Amino acid sequence: MAPARARYVGWRRTPLTRETQRRVSHVEAIKRLEHEADQVTHEVVNRLDRTFITPLDREDIHQLASDLDDVMDVIDGIARRSQIFHLGVAPQGVNQLTEVIQRMVGVLAEGVGRLKKGDDVMRFCVEAKKLEEEGDAIYHEALGRMFETERDALEVIKWKEIYDNLERTLDESEDVANDLESITIKHA
Repeated sequence: MAPARARYVGWRRTPLTRETQRRVSHVEAIKRLEHEADQVTHEVVNRLDRTFITPLDREDIHQLASDLDDVMDVIDGIARRSQIFHLGVAPQGVNQLTEVIQRMVGVLAEGVGRLKKGDDVMRFCVEAKKLEEEGDAIYHEALGRMFETERDALEVIKWKEIYDNLERTLDESEDVANDLESITIKHA
């Protein structure tokens, strides 16, 4: 087994475990994606300013781009906190919420992709809302379980913040679904 690399954390030197190394690479990848999302949002706004006629209302496009960026910002914040907090192995509830978020992002991508043709976008909006409700149920159950079983107050504080932001990601994603629904209704 290769020796763990070390890095300075505060005033002490600590070894980087494989889990920590993996988390660092994920945080860096998410940060790159967040920067790309910011660039796309900026480009959308710039194109809106230069385009005389748009296929959708300018306000709707701007709101959709802004809400999509908000989703990415929250995901980036979660990744950064996981690194800052030096979290251990994620509890089951975190893994479940992450899986729901992955499905939600897929549903939103499919909905946005079909927006141009107006092809069955509402089905994806409904699915996104169901996923948000599924995430809420997991969030509440997982928090209850954590408060019952975890005795280390610092761990509770760290994981509670992660849980809250995972749930917030789903709420922000539902806002995107609401934007898609509103655009679809206007242009039906």
